[in-house]
Amino acid sequence: MPEVIETILSRRSIRKYTEEEIADEDTRTILDAARWAPSGLNNQPWKFIVIKDKGTMKELAGCTHYSQIVQAAPLLIAVYLDTETMYNKTKDTQAIGAAIQNMLLACCDLGLGAVWLGEILNQSDKVNLILNCPESLELMAILAIGKPDENGKSPSRKELESIVFGEKYGNKF
Repeated sequence: MPEVIETILSRRSIRKYTEEEIADEDTRTILDAARWAPSGLNNQPWKFIVIKDKGTMKELAGCTHYSQIVQAAPLLIAVYLDTETMYNKTKDTQAIGAAIQNMLLACCDLGLGAVWLGEILNQSDKVNLILNCPESLELMAILAIGKPDENGKSPSRKELESIVFGEKYGNKF
């Protein structure tokens, strides 16, 4: 099986981490993977904020039900849509999703654990104040990253027959 397929199939959301710091080189590799995601017109509509400071993490933890994950991770990366470079909300949001997926796969490949936190979007105004973001940036997610202190659950997936159709909806593939 090709390596990239193995990485995709083995990636899990990891919510518990050791206290070991993440090397700056690994952080740069993760961010580099993100910037190589596809985007419409190659507009690269993303901005990232790297967070390692425990005080900032504690403040961010107050913005989510998943505060324990936020405070325990040695590294957080806030992912933003830059509305000033945006040309189509749907396409640019999809590009952000591709960048996030690239980061998650890079983490897996580096032997790191990560989880995509979306519930924190409910408090995006507070997050933006904490991170001193201009109004032109729209919070899309925060990734919590660290050395895994768990294996992660093996999620179930729907059978292809229930989600894939041939030629027209309802036809067997």
